[in-house]
Amino acid sequence: MPIYPIRVFPDPVLRAATTPITEFGSQLARLVEDMLETMYEAPGVGLAGPQIGISKQLFVADVGDGPFMMANPEIVETSGKWKFEEGCLSVPGRWWEFNRPAFARARGFDVDGKPVEYAGDELMGRLIQHEIDHLHGTIIIDRLPKRLRKEALKELRETGLSGGF
Repeated sequence: MPIYPIRVFPDPVLRAATTPITEFGSQLARLVEDMLETMYEAPGVGLAGPQIGISKQLFVADVGDGPFMMANPEIVETSGKWKFEEGCLSVPGRWWEFNRPAFARARGFDVDGKPVEYAGDELMGRLIQHEIDHLHGTIIIDRLPKRLRKEALKELRETGLSGGF
């Protein structure tokens, strides 16, 4: 199985619109396995299509309860509030503490095109929101409060990770 290179900020694919998965089956299953291998190798707990240059509505994840994937996911419920440190494989080595809803529920499809639903508090809730953000061209930096975002962009520019944006 190939391990894909992870695209890092400010790669334009991270901001590109994604399209729905329309074909389910063995090719998608192979892609999901490759994405999981890439995610584990990174190491990370989630990986979205755009992070490997695939502008499709797809993510894989494993928060410790075993791997899962969602195609064409949508958040259908959030609640609560949880302040926690969050990072992203596409902004390597950086972590920021900020608020997100503590609980999230999403619906989508599995590798065979069957409806699935995943929900959870804290890490699972955050992961669902984070990965679906990627499918909408939103990256972690966009979720930071204005002052913190400005500081983060400056730091990325100074360290060269930003590609001189």
